[in-house]
Amino acid sequence: MLKQLTNTMLALGFTALATTAWAEDYPKPVPLADGAQAPIEAIKPKNEKFRVAYMPPATEFNYYIAIGEGIKAVAAEEGVEVFMLAPQSGADINGQMGMIQDVLTQDVDAIIFGTHDEFAAAPLLKQAVDKGMAVVMINSDIPNFPTPIHGVVGYSQRNGTHKLADWASETFGSEPLKVAVIEGQPGYHSTERVGGFLDGIKDNENFDVVVSIDGKWNVEGGNTAGMDILQSHPDVDMIFAANDYMIIGASLAAKALGRSDIVLLGNDGDTSGLEEIAAGNVTATVNTSPFLMGKAAMHATIDALEGTYPGGWIETPTSIEDKDGAIRVLQEPEKLFPQPSKSY
Repeated sequence: MLKQLTNTMLALGFTALATTAWAEDYPKPVPLADGAQAPIEAIKPKNEKFRVAYMPPATEFNYYIAIGEGIKAVAAEEGVEVFMLAPQSGADINGQMGMIQDVLTQDVDAIIFGTHDEFAAAPLLKQAVDKGMAVVMINSDIPNFPTPIHGVVGYSQRNGTHKLADWASETFGSEPLKVAVIEGQPGYHSTERVGGFLDGIKDNENFDVVVSIDGKWNVEGGNTAGMDILQSHPDVDMIFAANDYMIIGASLAAKALGRSDIVLLGNDGDTSGLEEIAAGNVTATVNTSPFLMGKAAMHATIDALEGTYPGGWIETPTSIEDKDGAIRVLQEPEKLFPQPSKSY
């Protein structure tokens, strides 16, 4: 019943259930794994006007900027101070750790974070929890972060890419296809996204996965990976990448090699990815609505600081978008960041 209730709320765009304190702004949270929940009652805000650090893994990804725009929108409505601090590169793990260390010395009430290395971040975030800060992870569904935290906000990554695999099987799975996979840097996000896609295609005998390599989460890495794949496996028919940036890079490699016949699948719903789908350069993606995710994360963080958030994971919505669907999403630019390059 709870799962049906959550899915109904997601379909309605986080419609309120007035009988619960938290459901006005996001679905009812699902409990984290045993031992993974930091106590909400131990949060001790320092400032009358809450001060929140938004700490994504990198500024190179517009996806995290879109989440940040959702966070900022709620902060402006609620009178909360928020600032963003992140390295430029998603590969700069040490840079992000240094920034978290800096925030630990400041008068900050909460940290909303995403990371490409949960094990490096965990000891520092434990310090934040011990200091009485609210700590909320975004763009994830991890039930057992290596140290207890107060909340997790994001879509079901494995289920999202499984849905994409189901769509690919229904759309292209009637004939034998050679499939390549572009992973992200090793970590929870890559494991779940790649795992969901592979789970989704494993029962279709027409899909044959011939190679899987790291694309480093960015366009350049995806381009290098795509070029390597298509040169070493020229018979590849489909490439799945764990985010939109890498599949955009792979699409550039395909174009350079004159391969317009490849099915190209991404994940995120980044504005640039949606525009590439609308232009016919990428086939489809999992749209994860990052702006709505940011709004849900900020509402949950404020509630945690006020002691009304119960803890747990908040599931945010996903949809599979091909060309027609991407155009429909791009026709609502107020829900996107950055804005589309043109009107659709």
